[in-house]
Amino acid sequence: MEETEDLKTLTIVQLYALSIIAENQPGVLRDIATVMAGNSVNVVTVQQSILASGADAGRALFYFEVECAGGVGEMIADLLSLPTIHHVSTYDTFSKIFGSRVIIFGGGAQVGQVAMGAVNEADRHNIRGERISVDTLPLVGEKELAEAVDAVVRLPRASILVLAGSIMGGQITGAVERVRAAGIPVIALKMAGSVTKHVDLVVTDPIQAGVFAVMHVSKRAVFDINRVRGQEF
Repeated sequence: MEETEDLKTLTIVQLYALSIIAENQPGVLRDIATVMAGNSVNVVTVQQSILASGADAGRALFYFEVECAGGVGEMIADLLSLPTIHHVSTYDTFSKIFGSRVIIFGGGAQVGQVAMGAVNEADRHNIRGERISVDTLPLVGEKELAEAVDAVVRLPRASILVLAGSIMGGQITGAVERVRAAGIPVIALKMAGSVTKHVDLVVTDPIQAGVFAVMHVSKRAVFDINRVRGQEF
């Protein structure tokens, strides 16, 4: 009986996405956070930008992903009571809409081929209910690529990185080590330079590299990069 009663008292924490249009002035973010804390809501993600066009041009747009036990109706009412808040909308979270992200950096031709394999494989899984998105950035230059690789750890939902190029090393190699240390695996095409000695997997065929990346991210595929780490295909 005690165990049954304990189960009844368990609360399920749910994730919600909120879009808030507010005045662009000091203290607005503080006031929003105060309301959320007062409603026992934990902020998971926050992003702010200024609207450039439309009826709300010049106002601030806040995007929050929050977790809480129960609904967010009372919190939304409290937010709308603030004089600086104009509108609050709720949406599915980015993880539900876009899912896990496969990131591809490098030269345009190689990036395009890797993306072809990744998009085709992602489509196969997404048709069956998964959400895997593919982000590409054709980019050259050691400094530029190293900065982009380092930024991957700051990208929400980034699940794996593919480096597609003819030669990479130097600062890029150091950035790769930092990304892997953050728990994000890295695949590289077979190329000149030191990067291939510091990634999780080296793949000769760019289309296959994209396929491998998506298969690792997929919850339904049987491929696991951890089981072939250090190998070359």
